[in-house]
Amino acid sequence: MTQPLGDLIVFDAECLFSPGFARFMTRHDRAERFRFVAAQSRTGQDIYRAHGLDPFDWSTNIVIVDGTAYTKLAAFCAAMRVIGWPWRALALLRLIPASPGNWIYDRIARNRYAFGRRSCPLPSAALRGRLIE
Repeated sequence: MTQPLGDLIVFDAECLFSPGFARFMTRHDRAERFRFVAAQSRTGQDIYRAHGLDPFDWSTNIVIVDGTAYTKLAAFCAAMRVIGWPWRALALLRLIPASPGNWIYDRIARNRYAFGRRSCPLPSAALRGRLIE
């Protein structure tokens, strides 16, 4: 599989939080560094496999920045670090040790469908323009 060039966010297109995160990133990534891939797409599944993740378990986003892939809380922190102020301050969450930080992330991910509807509105024109697949 050839990985798409540039910074990338692979997200669960069915979960309330993940498309919301993609929309948030589209609005606040003023430099337009990130492109997006739905985890359910062939490219998304290939990226999950390439990083040793189950391509049918979309409980974490994959954020790729400068060729390095991040998952769970580290993925959120990497994305926040890139988009600048004031959001960059949220990257300080990386100071939480991985074990408790990922435990919290996993609890939210495990219950993500309970927090809202299972399907989400269609992506905005801005997000559609940055979708790879």
